[in-house]
Amino acid sequence: MNPKDIRTSNDPDLAGSYAAMLRAARSAEDLAIKTNTSIVVSLDGRDVELTAAELIKIHEKESNSINH
Repeated sequence: MNPKDIRTSNDPDLAGSYAAMLRAARSAEDLAIKTNTSIVVSLDGRDVELTAAELIKIHEKESNSINH
């Protein structure tokens, strides 16, 4: 695996793919919340299931930290 951050790539498509992946992840989270389902994510190298309720709490924390 290449440890170099893709956001620093000289290729603008590769550098922009990071933001696209973040948007896709957020879209998946929003869909899981709307359908009251779980998603599986990788955290610290482990697969973790996040329920819709947990995703809502995470989004609320993010929103509160941005607004303060």
